[in-house]
Order: sequence, then C-alpha cells, then structure tokens
Amino acid sequence: MRDTFRLTVLLALALAMSACSSTPDKAAGSEVSYGGTIQLYGEIHGQKTILDREIEIWIGYYEKGNRSLFIEMPYYTAEYLNTWMRAPDDAILDAIYADWEGTNAHNPDTYAFYQAVKRECPETVFHGTDVGHQYATIGARFLRDMEAQGQENSKRYRLAEEAIAQGMEFYGGKDPRFRENAMVTNFLRETEGVQDATIMGIYGSAHIGLDRLDITGQIPCMANQLSWHFKTRIASTDLSLLLKPTTPLRVDTIEAGGRAYAANYYGKQPLYGFHDFSYREFWRLEGAYETLKDSAIIPDYLPYDNYPMQLKAREVYVIDYTGLDGTTQRHYYRNDGDTRNGMPITMRIRID
Repeated sequence: MRDTFRLTVLLALALAMSACSSTPDKAAGSEVSYGGTIQLYGEIHGQKTILDREIEIWIGYYEKGNRSLFIEMPYYTAEYLNTWMRAPDDAILDAIYADWEGTNAHNPDTYAFYQAVKRECPETVFHGTDVGHQYATIGARFLRDMEAQGQENSKRYRLAEEAIAQGMEFYGGKDPRFRENAMVTNFLRETEGVQDATIMGIYGSAHIGLDRLDITGQIPCMANQLSWHFKTRIASTDLSLLLKPTTPLRVDTIEAGGRAYAANYYGKQPLYGFHDFSYREFWRLEGAYETLKDSAIIPDYLPYDNYPMQLKAREVYVIDYTGLDGTTQRHYYRNDGDTRNGMPITMRIRID
C-alpha cells in the first residue's frame, strides 16, 4: 500500500477530527436532509435469540420497501458486505469473519445472520457507522482493493480512510466518548442520500437509549445525541430484554393495599453505592394489576432495562432498595404499557 498504509495521512486525519471530540456539540450539524423515521434496536452482540428476532424484524421492514440497514460496523466493513451481497459466493464474508476472531462477532450465529439477510433480503444496503475496528486487517485490505481498482481519489476511499483514522484514534486512547461521538457523526453522514423510507439500525444496547448517557456516564449516548437532530422521528427498542428470564427464583408472599399476593422473586441487583444504596431486589405481584390499576402515580418512571426479568403490560412489581446502612425502602411500580422517549417504562405508584 502506498506510503506504508499512509500512516502520516491517517494520523493527520485522526488529529483533525474535532467533530468527534469527547464533548458533543448539541447545535452542531442540526440540519439534516433525511426526512424519514429511524428505528434503532439494541442487542447484546452475538446472541442467537436476539439475532433471530432481528432478522424477523428486518424482513418486515424489507417487505415494506425499506432497504437501509445501519450496523455497528466500520464504513469499510459495511461496504465489503454490500459487495458480498452481489457476489456468487461467500468468500468476502469468510474473510471478514476470519478477521473478527477474538471479538463477539466471531461466532456462527452472527455469520448465519448475515447469510439470512443475503438470502431473504438480497437488496439490503448496509451502512457502517462505527469507528475503524480491524483497521489494520479489514480496513487495510479495503484500501488495497480500492487502489488496485484505481479508486484512490474516490469518496469510498476517503470515507474508508476516515474510518481507519477514527479507529487509530480510538484504540490509541481507548476513550469511549470519542467513539460515541464518532458514531453520531458517521450516522448523520450515512443518512445523506438515503431515501426517506424507514432506517433500521442494530447497535449494542448501551448506544440506543434516547435519554441515556454513554458507558462513561459523562456524555449523551449515540441515540440520545441523534434525538437532538431527529426529534420524534427516532425511536428505540432494546432487544436484550429477550434474554431475561421468565421463571422466578422462588415465590414469596407480599402484602399490598391490604391484600396478600403471591410474589415471584427474580433476584438481587448490586447498586455499588448508587444514591447510597447497596442493592435492590425484584418481585412481580401475581394478579395485582386489576386491584392496583387506579393507584396514584408518583412522578418516577423506571425503564424495562432496569429489571432482571422479562416484563409485560398490566403487571405490578415490587422493588426493595437496601441502603449502605442496611435500611430498606420498598417501591411499587405498575406496568401500563407506556413508553417514554421510545423506551417502555413502568411507573411508580402509591400504595396506602
């Protein structure tokens, strides 16, 4: 490759990427041309249950005429996948898969997911919006292939270079905030030129909360930042909830509102001193909804992803918070099937 992987150019690009700094600018890039709607799905990477559900969902969008599938992959990996979609064999996918070794994408269920997309939805267009993972393997190979085709001055070559530069910057400092902001910048770029049909995006659950911070707790996560641009035209669903259990660890009895209920217990969750709490424990009250559906609401909502079990509408839950001093607070939450910022939530209720 020219100039030994063009390190000088790439490092200069990395240093120049102020748009992907560790501090997001809420006003930056507020004008976007894409006028459609965006549906993000959160996953735990490499889980068959979730991957199977994602292909079902994508087929549903595809049958309605949607073609743009945004993924948590670098630009050049998505471009390779797009080339593979038109290829007669799996040589390109096999090469990518080999370079995923050591990551959670290197498992047969992920491989099968992409094969299912090609088989069931052959006109799918992948859009990669992550920083340059595997930049020294997949990224370098992509640039070599482009150079062999005389495409050094193309837009695809430039975008691949930018993704590689982002990867070098991220892995040089391992700052999750840089990556989160870069994913926002790349996502907005990929909406340019996309028709106004619905975009489906598949990302790790940590990136898709419309009112959440990133994993450092210091900046808004990707979807939160995207909501500044797309307002009510973006929604998210956390598919990691599919992995949560439905069978309780035991059945207790809890009294609420003067009645005793069978209470399915789902375990203890450490809080590590959060708001001076040590841990919290979860129960579901069986048959309590009809009795407690008119209880007064306390302005305190709790999204589904806080719970260790699967939730359904028309249920009531009990959460005991144990403080660092050993004292306990009991909170009651009702599930009316409501959402907030695209996330399903439970509302705290007052039990007299």
